[in-house]
Amino acid sequence: MRDTIFALSSGSPPAAIALIRISGPQAAAALEAVAGRLPSPRRAVSASLRDDAGILLDRALVLWLPGPGNATGEDLAELHCHGGRAVVAAVLSALAALPGLRAAEAGEFTRRAFANGRIDLAEAEGLADLLSAETDLQRRSALALAEGALSRTVEDWRGQVLSLSAAVEAVLDFDDEGDVAGLDPAFYAAIGALELDLGEWLARPRAESLREGVKVAIAGPPNAGKSTLFNALVEDDAAIATPIPGTTRDVLMRPVALSGVPFRFFDTAGLRDQAGDPVEAIGIERARAALTDADLVLWLGPEGEGPPGAWEIAAQADRGGAGKSAPRHAVSAVTGLGIDGLRQDLVKAARATLPRPGVAALNARQAGRMEMARAALCEAACERDPLLIAEQLRVARIGFDGLIGRTATEDMLDTLFGRFCIGK
Repeated sequence: MRDTIFALSSGSPPAAIALIRISGPQAAAALEAVAGRLPSPRRAVSASLRDDAGILLDRALVLWLPGPGNATGEDLAELHCHGGRAVVAAVLSALAALPGLRAAEAGEFTRRAFANGRIDLAEAEGLADLLSAETDLQRRSALALAEGALSRTVEDWRGQVLSLSAAVEAVLDFDDEGDVAGLDPAFYAAIGALELDLGEWLARPRAESLREGVKVAIAGPPNAGKSTLFNALVEDDAAIATPIPGTTRDVLMRPVALSGVPFRFFDTAGLRDQAGDPVEAIGIERARAALTDADLVLWLGPEGEGPPGAWEIAAQADRGGAGKSAPRHAVSAVTGLGIDGLRQDLVKAARATLPRPGVAALNARQAGRMEMARAALCEAACERDPLLIAEQLRVARIGFDGLIGRTATEDMLDTLFGRFCIGK
C-alpha cells in the first residue's frame, strides 16, 4: 500500500493562514483523528484540531477531497490552520504521530499527480517553471505549459500518427488480397504537414533562454565606465567603480528584470594587453570568456574593436564620451542621460530572441524528444516500403510518448520533481 504523506503546502510561517495537505489511503483516517469527523466531500467546515491526547491545537477549516478527482488523484485532506509557527509545528507533530503517515519529500504531491494521470510530464515541467518564475514573461510561458498547451498539441500529433499507422497497417494486412490500394500522395502529404508543424515548434526560442535570461556583458578597456554603467542598469551599487585601472578583477553578475523581461548583466575586467599583475590577468581571461558566452555585448571601448555584433556604446557622455562617430547609444551613468533609451532598446532586442508572451516554450528534453519524432517522420516521408514506414511511425510515437511522459525513467523523474518544494 502507498504511504500517506503530509506537509505544509503554503509559505513558511508566520502567515495568516497555513495550508497542510494529507494525501494517500490513510487521509480519511488522519482527518478523522485530528478533526474528530469526516466532513462531506468538497465542503469546507470548521473543526477543532486535537492531538492523540485530546489537547486542542487550533480551530481550523478542513476539507475532505476523495480521489481521484482532486490534485493528486488519491484521497486528499486539507487543514487550513492559523499560520503561526507554534500552530503549524503542533499540527505537523500530531500528524507524524499517526500510524501510516510520514512527512512528504520534495515534489511528492506533484509526482503522485503525475503517477495517477492528473497531469502529464510536460505539464509538470511547466508547473516547476511556474514555481520558479521571477518575471512576467517567465510566468506566462510557464503557465501555458502547465495548462497543457504543449500537451494538447502533442496528443493531436500523436493521433495523426496513429491514423497514418492505421493506413499503413491496412496496406500490410490486405495488400495480398487486393482490397486496399497502396499509399497515395495524400498519405505522404499528411506526413509532410506534420513534419512541418514539428519543425516550426523546434525553431522557436527555447525555455532555457527564458529561464536564464538574456546574457548581456559590458566590456571595454580599463576606466571606460563599465562598472558605473553596470550599476546604473541593475540599479544597485553592486560593482566598485573607481578611477584606478584594474579595479574590477572578476566577472560580476546580477539578474534583473526590465519590463518583465529577464536579463543577466555581467561586469567584466578591463581588457588590455598587459595586465598589472597575475590576478588582473586572470580577470581579463575570465572577461574574454564572458564575452564569448554572452548573448549581447555592450562595447565601451574604441569604435570597431569590440566583438562581432557588439553594440557600440559611447559611455561617459557627460564628459564627451569615447569619441565614437556612430554609437548605438550615448549614455552617462552619472547623469542618467540615455540610460532609459538603452534599457528600452535592450528589452526590444530581447523580446525578439525570447519566446513570445504566453506561448509555451520547449526545454532541452522536450526538444530532443520532438526532434526524434520529426526525424522519424522525415525518414517515413522518404520511404516507399510499408514495413519501413510503419517502423518510422512507431519511432515517432515513442518520441511523442516520451515528450509527455508516457515513457520516463526514474532518474529523470527524480531530477524533475526534486525541483519542487516540500508540500508541492
